[in-house]
Amino acid sequence: MEKIKNIKIPSAFEKPILLDVFYESNHQKKDVIIFCYGYKGFKDWGAWDLMAEAFAKAGFFFVKFNFSHNGTTPENPLEFGDLKAFGNNNYSKELDDLDNVINWCLQEKQFKDEINESSFSLLGHSRGGGIVCIKAEEDHRVKKVISLAGVSDFKKRTATTGELESWKREGVKYILNGRTGQQMPHFYQFYEDFIANENRLTIKRAVKNLKIPFCIIHGDADTSIAITEAENLYQWNELGEYHKIENANHVFGAKHPWNNDALPINLEKAIIICKTFLGN
Repeated sequence: MEKIKNIKIPSAFEKPILLDVFYESNHQKKDVIIFCYGYKGFKDWGAWDLMAEAFAKAGFFFVKFNFSHNGTTPENPLEFGDLKAFGNNNYSKELDDLDNVINWCLQEKQFKDEINESSFSLLGHSRGGGIVCIKAEEDHRVKKVISLAGVSDFKKRTATTGELESWKREGVKYILNGRTGQQMPHFYQFYEDFIANENRLTIKRAVKNLKIPFCIIHGDADTSIAITEAENLYQWNELGEYHKIENANHVFGAKHPWNNDALPINLEKAIIICKTFLGN
């Protein structure tokens, strides 16, 4: 299996996108899966490499990447060393980055014999679930989409009424990263961008308009994203299929770092559901 990590590609902004690809090198065109992680995430978190390997072994061309403004750097993609970039991230930037990754896959000559250009699927975890739902609705190149413990509403996560005044006045608010102990900045531009693009960034609108196969996977022990959000997604789209994994938490048993050679049992269950949905 080929595993090429930390490919640097340009974004529409001043920060590059760092990208990994996993695939069996056999000059046979493979369906593409592009993975988007969630809030305070990165492509090398936890068991994501093992997940990528599992999909590659199943015959897919698997792509995962760091959003240009996720707060890591190309020199150190495992740490949040650029908090200014993190603070300047927003949903619109992430959608633009995802578009750049799709474009790169179609244009990169190195992989032209390995990629099925007519079959792109998106897999999004947590906040990334919302991103892939929006992108899938607006981009005809996307043929299938999977929400993995995904959110159903960005608006309620953008700001509470009580904090808006101070956020605007101070220009920044901070959220503690429980894993690293860092205070993660969110500049006021995040709210401004959401308000300016609220229709596009409404997940309910996107999911209701999806005309492609849609898979929703959620754990019933998820304390980060309530399982009712998965139920909302399922209710909004008649093409959707919904899978509840018993006793699975938000990250399906994974953690960072993940020092085991085997996948967590519940993440493996989720991957099996994905492979069945995607036709492998």
